[in-house]
Amino acid sequence: MADNKQHIGEPDRGRVSGSEDYEVRYFAEAIGLDVEKVRELIRRHGDDREMLEREARKLKGH
Repeated sequence: MADNKQHIGEPDRGRVSGSEDYEVRYFAEAIGLDVEKVRELIRRHGDDREMLEREARKLKGH
C-alpha cells in the first residue's frame, strides 16, 4: 500500500518499511547492499533500523 501523503505526522526513522520500495532502495544504497539482501534482512530480523544496520555490517564483514 502506498503512503497516504495527506496524513502528515512524525516520521518513524527507527524503522525500514519492507512494503515501501523507496525505503528499501534508500536503505540498501545507504548501507551498501543490494535490494534483495535488504528484503531478506527485513524478513529475518524485522524492520528495526538499528538491528538491520547491525546485521548488514555482519554480512559485509565489518
